[in-house]
Amino acid sequence: MASCADILRSEFPDLDGELFAYVTGILHGSGADFESVDELEEAVGELLREVSQDTKDDGAIREICQRLFNTLQLDEGQAQRCSQVLLDAPIQLSQITDGYGDASADLLPGLLLKRGQTSMVNAKKLEKAEAKLKAKQDKRLERDSLKSSGSPVLEEASASQASSKKETRMESSGKNKSYDVRIENFDVSFGERVLLTGADLNLAFGRRYGLVGRNGLGKTTLLKMIASQSLRIPSHISILHVEQEVAGDETPALQSVLECDTTRESLLREERDLTAKISAGRGEGTEGARLSEIYAKLEEIEADKAPAREFSGGWRMRLALARALFARPDLLLLDEPTNMLDVRAILWLETYLQTWQSTILVVSHDRNFLNAVATDIIHLHSQRLDMYRGDFENFMKIKEERLKNQQREYEAQQQYREHIQVFIDRFRYNANRASQVQSKLKLLEKLPVLKPVDKESEVIIRFPDGFEKFSPPILQLDEVDFYYEPSHYIFRSLSVSADLESRICVVGENGAGKSTMLKILMGELAPVRGIRHAHRNLKIGYFSQHHVDQLDLNISAVELLARKFPGKTEEEYRHQLGSYGVSGELAVRPVASLSGGQKSRVAFAQMTMPCPNFYILDEPTNHLDMETIEALAKALNKFRGGIILVSHDERFIRLVCQELWVCENATVTRIEGGFDQYRDILKEQFRKEGFL
Repeated sequence: MASCADILRSEFPDLDGELFAYVTGILHGSGADFESVDELEEAVGELLREVSQDTKDDGAIREICQRLFNTLQLDEGQAQRCSQVLLDAPIQLSQITDGYGDASADLLPGLLLKRGQTSMVNAKKLEKAEAKLKAKQDKRLERDSLKSSGSPVLEEASASQASSKKETRMESSGKNKSYDVRIENFDVSFGERVLLTGADLNLAFGRRYGLVGRNGLGKTTLLKMIASQSLRIPSHISILHVEQEVAGDETPALQSVLECDTTRESLLREERDLTAKISAGRGEGTEGARLSEIYAKLEEIEADKAPAREFSGGWRMRLALARALFARPDLLLLDEPTNMLDVRAILWLETYLQTWQSTILVVSHDRNFLNAVATDIIHLHSQRLDMYRGDFENFMKIKEERLKNQQREYEAQQQYREHIQVFIDRFRYNANRASQVQSKLKLLEKLPVLKPVDKESEVIIRFPDGFEKFSPPILQLDEVDFYYEPSHYIFRSLSVSADLESRICVVGENGAGKSTMLKILMGELAPVRGIRHAHRNLKIGYFSQHHVDQLDLNISAVELLARKFPGKTEEEYRHQLGSYGVSGELAVRPVASLSGGQKSRVAFAQMTMPCPNFYILDEPTNHLDMETIEALAKALNKFRGGIILVSHDERFIRLVCQELWVCENATVTRIEGGFDQYRDILKEQFRKEGFL
């Protein structure tokens, strides 16, 4: 096979010695770094086009680069032969002494010139190409060093705030008795990325605020900064934070709820210590008086009336909410509280929070939940916070009107500026109009600088559907029984079916068996009795509600796809991630540093990589912002395959689903009246149980 030098000489006979030495130097010195022909073409393609003087088109240059790339893939012995150059005249090595030192490097390009040749090198383009190559090599070295360093160093959030002497004096004197929260002129960053700058946050006591905005803008980070008091909050205001990803432990549920009340816990702990001291005969005589004070305080906070029966259920989010609601803090911070809750629990939570007496700041992407709970909306965008009175629907109307007015004002001012500028340009050198021109210039300087409307980019999701249609039956369960313990059947005589036209939503209480049914449908669990039938060409894509647990958080999204689906180029992995909004530096950051919504997008990219023809989705809207939920609904409606999903997002269900299955009493029933009928059934149950 021809060497790199042979290829260059045959394709570019007029290639001068200096440029020839430069190109071969790149190929030999960086050959091991070229992972694809695209990288090689980026390094030398532009120079080869220039040398060809338009005699070769892009396709021909690409073909030459491909041949060079293939040559570089040979073993080291063959690669070394790429440096052999056929000279027009012999070189006497004895004439090149050690005295030349570094000058010999400058001599060789001249020696490699053919007779009668002059250099055709564009020095600026050479310099640009060298800089480009060096940047690529540095980037690769940085990436390799991150890989070899084991667990990544995660960025941390930080906050800074301008101090107020007045508030500091009031706080130190103890005169500040207000439960309103005022955080003025503060910044929040995550690593080197600025999330908020010069922002103000005012929360009036007793109002319920919904915090909305795109994924990754800093909503969760802001709640964490408030909860950790990295931003100044008056010390007498108690705060409780319910995070969107709640970890479980071995503490019994009721004890976990009771322990959240720190005041109660500290009093009971002190009471136990004092009692033990008296029993051991180590009392100092003051213990009795202190015990009386403790009992009076416990009676005052009604510690003996822990509402054990009101907080049932096994989900982590339910338990976290129970802890928060029982403690009754002055400022309750909720981050995606509807995640993983069933429709019944969401309806109960909406009703309960409507009677909440203190302040709530809640992050949610559930429109119906925000409409039911929020009295105000805070919109996080463009590194600032904008306040709106009213529920979410009112926020959308006012925001659209504001944007229209802002655009109208901007366009009107631009026209006015142009009109004045025309006058200035016309009479700038007219002595009789000099004073008027100066007046117009001053007028332009005094005009406020208006900015055009900064529209958020549209979220587009597309599920690949380049597959052949096939005839039913596609997927069905026939008279299936299933249990984990023989004494407790999850399903009895379950019969369901779906095809490539199906748009099915499964609802039901937590623990009713929805996820179990999905696993039986996928073949992960085998029925105890009955038959599962799946078409031989069926290819299922599965999205788990606990998808975060299935991602390797210590590597980047690109590495995640490369390990799961080896054999593709980095560009292909980046393109796949970019289709779900994970692009640029997000694709190479550790997954652990991504927001909840961004992790969900990585999970979608991983799920769709093999191009399934049937999707089974378990709580796919968890953590996603509203714009992405809308885009997901559109993508599912356009998808040509079948869909079965579990969701409790009412708007999403209405946008996507044509059938509603209710999982209860060890079976699945179809609700003909859709979600409206199901919601009415739940409300009737609430009335009977005394919740409404």
